[in-house]
Amino acid sequence: MAQSHRDDDAAGDEERLAKVTIGRPQRLSGPIELRDYDPRWPAAFRRHAKRIRAALGRRVARLEHVGSTSVPGLAAKPVIDIVLEVESSADEPAYLPDLEAVGYALTIREPDWFEHRLLSVPSKDVNLHVFSAACDETDRMIRFRDRLRTNAADRDLYAATKRRLSAHDWTYMQQYADAKTAVVHEIMTRASPAP
Repeated sequence: MAQSHRDDDAAGDEERLAKVTIGRPQRLSGPIELRDYDPRWPAAFRRHAKRIRAALGRRVARLEHVGSTSVPGLAAKPVIDIVLEVESSADEPAYLPDLEAVGYALTIREPDWFEHRLLSVPSKDVNLHVFSAACDETDRMIRFRDRLRTNAADRDLYAATKRRLSAHDWTYMQQYADAKTAVVHEIMTRASPAP
């Protein structure tokens, strides 16, 4: 019965992901890999930030290293999460061709969630999240990052949750991300409000 329920969940998740994914949703080929913090991650972010700024120039409204790789001491998937704000993320012709020209490919388009766009590189070691300028979700990502950087108890809680959840047998990465929602909300209740 549990296997049937898991198959039903995967089918529902695939249907939801298919609505926003460019191409077919990619199933995981194995367990989620978490690595101990790597001090080279900030340098990897800086290299990508330089490439993005060179491609877009003044169209970059905000560019930040977010996600677990931006928090010293936190275990993470070896994927650099970058958040980019442009004037309007829905206006893809204004920025997407220039990002594609330097190696980023659109993988997800979510018009119903802050007009979010997700781009990746062929090596799959970068997630470039694109939002419109002054987006509340960007502020939330930065507040979460800053809370984990400055509060060891919340950083440890998040790390333990990630390690526990990464041991599960997920079909899609989004299922793992969704499973972290409760602990993220808990930590965010203690994070400083946006200025």
